[in-house]
Amino acid sequence: MNILLAVDGSECSDDATRFLTNFNLNPEDKIIIFHVVSEVPYEDEYHAQIKRAIGRVAPQILVSASGILKNIKARVSVAEKEGYPDATIVASAVDTGADLIVMGARGVKGIKLFLLGSVARKVAADSPRPVLVVKRTEWEMPGRMRVLFATDGSDSSKATAGLLAAMPFYPDVEITLLNVQRSAFYDIPERFVMEVDDRLKETVADRRQKEIEKAERILEESGNTLSGKYENLQTMIKYGDPSSEILSTAEQQKTDIIAVGCRGLKGIKGVLGSVSRNVLVHSKTSVLIGKAT
Repeated sequence: MNILLAVDGSECSDDATRFLTNFNLNPEDKIIIFHVVSEVPYEDEYHAQIKRAIGRVAPQILVSASGILKNIKARVSVAEKEGYPDATIVASAVDTGADLIVMGARGVKGIKLFLLGSVARKVAADSPRPVLVVKRTEWEMPGRMRVLFATDGSDSSKATAGLLAAMPFYPDVEITLLNVQRSAFYDIPERFVMEVDDRLKETVADRRQKEIEKAERILEESGNTLSGKYENLQTMIKYGDPSSEILSTAEQQKTDIIAVGCRGLKGIKGVLGSVSRNVLVHSKTSVLIGKAT
């Protein structure tokens, strides 16, 4: 796998770099440690001094990240460019043929710890390549990695399944395939359910059976993509709001990565689907966003 690791010297960036040491990387894998030197738009002496200072710091950022990855088996190289961070990261990922962009959730200038950095958000939205946004979780990573794959049968979910099958995970990774069915019946508060007449209840029961059958088909298809590589697969069907169910399940299972497809509006750049956007912003764990080509 060809990975573009975007670093900026922040603690979140170091977390993303360390996260890669949990992968089953081999000499065929390639990691480009990539740092973007922000453009300084003014030519006066004050800004010239700032630019020289940035120039002195940039190599140290790359050396620091290289040190974290010194014991991995993948081929590691470094690169830097000047430009706007989000656009430059996306362009470089495309230019280098990266299979995956990896980056921290927040940059150096994060205002609040719970806010997703603007660069990570823009890269996740604009990149045609899959993106792994690494977050520091409140729980410790166990001996084996735990992945929650939220699949809905869409093209982006199918692409995400293919991405997971290609990820350099260890064979003992635990992957839970989750499908969330959103039924109109579940918008009725429980205390008013008794007021629903029997005919509607029969209709709802019939709809529920069809939803289960649909979910099982989706989970089976995703499972077939992953079963050739991973043995620790389990499936789960839930009902309700997809974003809420994905996030709550991840927290209950103390998941290390949530994998979701990006079902944004076709042809509109910079728009994530509502579920992938909500998961990316509100998740307490790392998020892997697959992209349909």
